[in-house]
Amino acid sequence: HKVIVITHAYNCPDAELLCDEGKVRRRKSKRSGVRYLPGGLKVYYCPFLPMTDEDCLPTFTVTFPLLRWILIREGIEIVHSHQATSTLANEAITYAAELGMASVYTDHSLFGFDDIASIILNRVLKVTMSTVGSVICVSHTCRDNFILRAKMLPSIVHVIPNAVDPTKFTPD
Repeated sequence: HKVIVITHAYNCPDAELLCDEGKVRRRKSKRSGVRYLPGGLKVYYCPFLPMTDEDCLPTFTVTFPLLRWILIREGIEIVHSHQATSTLANEAITYAAELGMASVYTDHSLFGFDDIASIILNRVLKVTMSTVGSVICVSHTCRDNFILRAKMLPSIVHVIPNAVDPTKFTPD
């Protein structure tokens, strides 16, 4: 199988140090295009406009042509997305269904039900997750919360706990 990462372009504030009149300052560089991480992992930094908290403008139209091209070009069979607040992740799950691809979503969050941000996010999740093939949650509490928030069928929501190595957390 092949694994690639698709994310949006972003500013990399620690990319380069510049000396300007005796002052050291950091120059922002745009991380965009295709890059290879150590080990050969291919990362697509797509030129989508990031807004608040490095999240993209939700459109459900603008990102489709490029994501479709990448998914087809790379021969992707399964789309795996993370992060409830990521518009790119939610759009990728929806596009996977349109392209006849399998999809998996991983949730790490415990959002509420009573504030306006949570209400909007939960409605978005209900729509985008209606096309997902399977969901992974990192705890049973997260699973219960996700099922309620996104109105999901419990049969497709599974728990894979976050791995913790207890030997790394022993007192001195």
